Amino acid sequence: MAAQTSYPTFSGSGGADVAIIGAGIVGLTAAYLLAQAGLSVVVLEARRVGRQVTGRSTAKITSQHALIYRHLIDTRGIDQAQYYAEANRRGATQTLSWIDQLGIACELQRKDAYAYTCDPGQREDIKAETEAARRVGFDAQFLDRAPLPFHTAAAMRFPDQAQFNPAQYLIGLSLAVEAAGGRIFEDTRVTAVDTGDRWRVTAGKGTLDVRHVVIATNLPIAGPVEYDGRTQPRCHIAMAFRTAADVVDGMFIGIDEPTHSIRMGRDSEGPLLVALGPRFNTGQNGDVAKRFRDLETWVHSHLPTGDAMWHWVNEDYETADRVPFAGAPSDEAPGVYIATGFNGWGISNGTATGILIADQIRGRPNPWAKLYDPRRPAPEDFVQGGESQSEVSRIEDIPPGEGGIITQGEEKIAVWKDEHGKPHRLSASCTHKGCVVTWNNADCTWDCPCHGSVFQADGTVVHGPAIGPLRPVTGPAKP
Repeated sequence: MAAQTSYPTFSGSGGADVAIIGAGIVGLTAAYLLAQAGLSVVVLEARRVGRQVTGRSTAKITSQHALIYRHLIDTRGIDQAQYYAEANRRGATQTLSWIDQLGIACELQRKDAYAYTCDPGQREDIKAETEAARRVGFDAQFLDRAPLPFHTAAAMRFPDQAQFNPAQYLIGLSLAVEAAGGRIFEDTRVTAVDTGDRWRVTAGKGTLDVRHVVIATNLPIAGPVEYDGRTQPRCHIAMAFRTAADVVDGMFIGIDEPTHSIRMGRDSEGPLLVALGPRFNTGQNGDVAKRFRDLETWVHSHLPTGDAMWHWVNEDYETADRVPFAGAPSDEAPGVYIATGFNGWGISNGTATGILIADQIRGRPNPWAKLYDPRRPAPEDFVQGGESQSEVSRIEDIPPGEGGIITQGEEKIAVWKDEHGKPHRLSASCTHKGCVVTWNNADCTWDCPCHGSVFQADGTVVHGPAIGPLRPVTGPAKP
């Protein structure tokens, strides 16, 4: 668990050298480095520090990203694979260094990281990845089996990696940003980034004029280049199960389909096994709750665990080449920087790209700029948008506590019923580009199947690219 933060909401007008939109790991990394360098920095967070994508991750501080290094060597060459390795090593070591230097209490534990397979036919893939990882400087080790309490056919081990509580870490880093002179505002949703003599950032009725803007949201909410056609929104489900003791020692990710990732954690009551299920396209699954049931069945059949205590859904964006986009997206918008598409590996990559952006703002060379270059080509057919999975014929078909999409004339209506069965009606059109949303029956959210915006049941934006809530629908409900 992490303490609640209480930063003020931005209002009025002001100026700064840098505005950073988003208080996740990219935003706060860049903010701390820039504030330390003497720049005036303002961080604008739409909700609460560390409570969005970074805070909901499974928090592995590792450069072991499943089967990434062989892929990069094959597709982008040994030099770019080497830069990816160096960037993520630096991201991991910088995180660990700040935890130590700043005294951040974030449940840090040193753990080995493993990629494993249960399929003998995949042994050669594990071997090839081990060799690729060694080529780019890692002490990767091939094992005949993973140290897990169920059968595996092979594994790769990265020694001396780490895990932590990401929300606690970001709260600690936000305090360091403040101590270095940065200003942080919460409950401050940015609604526009406009050009002029300087960049003008609008949040509610407040405006901020700055030289540089860092858009460190899950997907950029503004900027000269749209990334919703270059990145695919994906979700993972996660669950935490009560255990009597640590039932695994290490951080494990399976390479088989369907994939599973497991590690230990703790809450105030004792140890927990944290498990992730396979990814799926945001808003394109009509029964997310079934994914939780399937994951629970898998965990209980493979590991000695008790009841499920926690469950959540997290979202990330993937790129075609499995490398994030980060940096300045266009010469036509000098002073704007973005970071997106972390492919499920946002802790080390997020810190690395925060370092990269801070270097670029300060005019310092960075060896990873070409690796993460947000201007590099992307295939036009990578993003697979979809249709709503929640359409029903009548409001009466929606049970209490659930949501569905009904058609009224030419309009799609998102109907959510509270626990008393009272219907609440909203426009079903995502305020980003108008796609019809899907009801997520596990998180009780409306999820966009095109570009990944997520809204609470009442239509409030959880995260973008949408910046406005789903529009209320007035008038009598029609069956």
